[in-house]
Amino acid sequence: MKLWMRLFRYLFRYRVRLLASFACSGLVAALTGAYAWLVQPVLDDIFIRKDQVLLMVLPLAILAVAALKALFQYGQNYLMSYVGNGVVTDVRQELFRQLLRLPVGFHDANTTGRLMSRVVNDVSLMSNAVSGVLKDFLQHGLTFVAMVAVMFYRHWALAAVSVIVIPLTLVTILRMGNRLRRLATTGQERIGDMASALQEALTGIRIVKAFGREDAEERRFYENNKALLRAVMKALQVSSLGSSHMEVIGVAGIAGIIWYGGYLVIHGAMTPGDFFSFLTAMFMAYTPLRKLGGANNTLQQALSAAERVFAVIDLENEVDRDHGRKELAPITRALEFRQVTFQYEGSEVPALCGIDLTIARGEIVALVGSSGSGKTTLASLVPRFYEPTGGAILIDGQDIRECTLRSLRRQIGIVSQDTVLFDETVQYNIAYGREDAPDEQIVEAAKSAYAHDFIERLPDGYRTRIGENGVKLSGGERQRLAIARAILRNPPILILDEATSSLDSESERVVQMALANLMTNRTTLVIAHRLSTVKNASRILVLDRGRIVESGSHEELLRRGGVYKRLHAIQFQDVFE
Repeated sequence: MKLWMRLFRYLFRYRVRLLASFACSGLVAALTGAYAWLVQPVLDDIFIRKDQVLLMVLPLAILAVAALKALFQYGQNYLMSYVGNGVVTDVRQELFRQLLRLPVGFHDANTTGRLMSRVVNDVSLMSNAVSGVLKDFLQHGLTFVAMVAVMFYRHWALAAVSVIVIPLTLVTILRMGNRLRRLATTGQERIGDMASALQEALTGIRIVKAFGREDAEERRFYENNKALLRAVMKALQVSSLGSSHMEVIGVAGIAGIIWYGGYLVIHGAMTPGDFFSFLTAMFMAYTPLRKLGGANNTLQQALSAAERVFAVIDLENEVDRDHGRKELAPITRALEFRQVTFQYEGSEVPALCGIDLTIARGEIVALVGSSGSGKTTLASLVPRFYEPTGGAILIDGQDIRECTLRSLRRQIGIVSQDTVLFDETVQYNIAYGREDAPDEQIVEAAKSAYAHDFIERLPDGYRTRIGENGVKLSGGERQRLAIARAILRNPPILILDEATSSLDSESERVVQMALANLMTNRTTLVIAHRLSTVKNASRILVLDRGRIVESGSHEELLRRGGVYKRLHAIQFQDVFE
């Protein structure tokens, strides 16, 4: 009921169309009841009394009823479908908005395939609840009421006997519905698993082919596919059993009514026309009752999907957690870490321990260390992708948690080794951080990133679509677009996360020139495994197990003979003295 009430809140903006659909449904039910009511005069007045006038009038009346019913049924279907699809569009948009605003930690814990399944598959199942099921419950429910009214009009005692089967039918509907809801949840989880396997295989298709793992990925997908089949067939089994039970209950009721009604007709307590009108109404009442059972099965699947969707929508997102109220001004003095500690959820070992660090405005600070030492984690705390579990990060003496996320992230540009580009034009990708940027500034940013020349050689220049994640470009070209994007954004704080680690020497040389333009007059954090890229940094910090163990210039750290020299020796095949 809570889920239904929540869905109904989305219906409010479509209330005019919804009320019009309700009116059409009521008229469709009344006109359906008219069919059963007209059986009595057809049988008694035409076939028994041989009324010639009624013989001419009744066919026209039946035709008029059919035409009107078709008209109102069209209106009901169109209006309810509009309402249902409108609601689902709103829910899908809200879910997507929520996914964009959930913290990075949530996305770390949930695969892209499973989240896509919720946006696409679960919300589509909700569509069945709002448009299809709501329409079915309304139409079939009103039709059932109309048929029962005809039955009571024809013979109330016989009608009272016939409705005894309704509680038995409702018990079957409710029991099967509850079980189907649990099975539907399992099925939707299996769809998420399958979507995850599909997304990973297609995203990593080059690795799959390079390692000859087509058969292995096929087997992996097969296992998920079979698990989904088992869940679907189990739900189908329960649904079919429910339909069979209702069929038996309904036929038993009809058999009893035929016996009792026939007895009344034989003894003159009921005319044949009244009995067949009653019987027609009863048959026509059984059909919507059976369809209500099927609609309930669909409803349970949809409510299961709604639970999964609303479970994500109800999560606390970054906007909910952001209690900052101040607008952060551009950095003028320093970025400071004070006794910063961070521990990932579910981990027993802190990723960072007691980091004390001050980075002056315009200073270039390199973070080096072995994998897992905390370099990326430290940089990720600056734009508040994660919140410190202890200590504070300050910009010009202002705790960044007291500032709004939007004003903080406006100050920061990021260029990473895993360049993220969109299947849009070159211009769109460069202007991603500044949609209102004029064409002249986009071109200037591209020139500063040494990207203008290769862009001009593309088929449509800046209007060329570059494919998913820039697949039509080389690694160096993709990286230069990312640098151009950061230059156009013009952030006072810059984070370079392994920005040249995957490039060949020639591409790295050009990208390093572009990075030099980007880093000019900016406070820069450089994360690097390749120590050759950080020799010119103002300061190099060596991290080990979440702590800063060394600090100094390249030459100073080599002279000390500590961790940095060991890392340098491993990379350059040096020999310790």
